[in-house]
Amino acid sequence: MMYKRIRGLREDRDLNQQQLAHYLNISQATYSRYENGNLDVPSSVLIKLSEYYGVSIDYILGQTNISKRHDGK
Repeated sequence: MMYKRIRGLREDRDLNQQQLAHYLNISQATYSRYENGNLDVPSSVLIKLSEYYGVSIDYILGQTNISKRHDGK
């Protein structure tokens, strides 16, 4: 589920893998492995994706369908 979510979030914003990989400071090949489920996404990357897209980590992980992020403010 998570892999489909990160791909969907990227595609919804008309970004390509290279653009997101650049933001995350990783290679496009590494990002592609995240989307394909061939490589586990590290927590540091999950945090950056959550911040970038403005969604909760639970949403990215597929634990909820509510995308709103709670910043504790």
